[in-house]
Amino acid sequence: MVPNEGYGDFAEAYDALTFNVPYDEIADYYEKILRSLTCGERLLDMGCGTGSLTVRLAERCFDVIGQDASPDMLTFAAAKSSDVSWICQKMEETELGERVDAVISTLDSINHLPDKAVVESCFRRVAENLKSGGAFVFDVNTVYKHKEVLAENTFVYDVDGVYCVWQNTFCPKDNGVDIELDLFFEEEDGSYSRGEERFREIAFAEEELREMLDKAGFEVVDVWDYLTFDKPSPRSEKLMFAARLRDGRS
Repeated sequence: MVPNEGYGDFAEAYDALTFNVPYDEIADYYEKILRSLTCGERLLDMGCGTGSLTVRLAERCFDVIGQDASPDMLTFAAAKSSDVSWICQKMEETELGERVDAVISTLDSINHLPDKAVVESCFRRVAENLKSGGAFVFDVNTVYKHKEVLAENTFVYDVDGVYCVWQNTFCPKDNGVDIELDLFFEEEDGSYSRGEERFREIAFAEEELREMLDKAGFEVVDVWDYLTFDKPSPRSEKLMFAARLRDGRS
């Protein structure tokens, strides 16, 4: 099993490696869902990484807190905006000192949690930091994606300033993928420095996530195939969950 580490080298490469992520489209999608679930503006982005999506939501008039367990990720995030409050916390240990109108977790951050017990703890912490009736919206990679897309595959990325070899090992016991990144950063003199990152993601069936949300005090409003409002299919690679904290559960 590969442990999730501090994401230091990954933080340095993250923005370059996610150059093709449609952040504006994702922000529009999240905003549409959030506006349908709550009238409030105070928002927590759990596992915000380098903050590219967090900043876009702040630009859409949300009052945003960006949270991540990696100080390296947050260093890059904080450089993007002073309008966002940035805090360094693990998702399963979230403590804001206030209740917010909505919590989101994007770009499969939930999958990075190490096991079911920690996911359940995370969901409880979300509930404890939400106002009654508050919204919890998140996306997750599916079991299908882990088994059939990531699986035992290797991906190579050659982008401006970074060369990355991404190797995956699938673990059927928890539908997890152990991920190994070998990173080569181009220096100003044309030489390369080497970095590496090791982490894992796990995946759950839709019904299992529904059960965990119910246990934490949420009602599931809907589940969609990611970036659409279509029902999931057996070949969906990502799911989008929209849930609401049951009244009286705050």
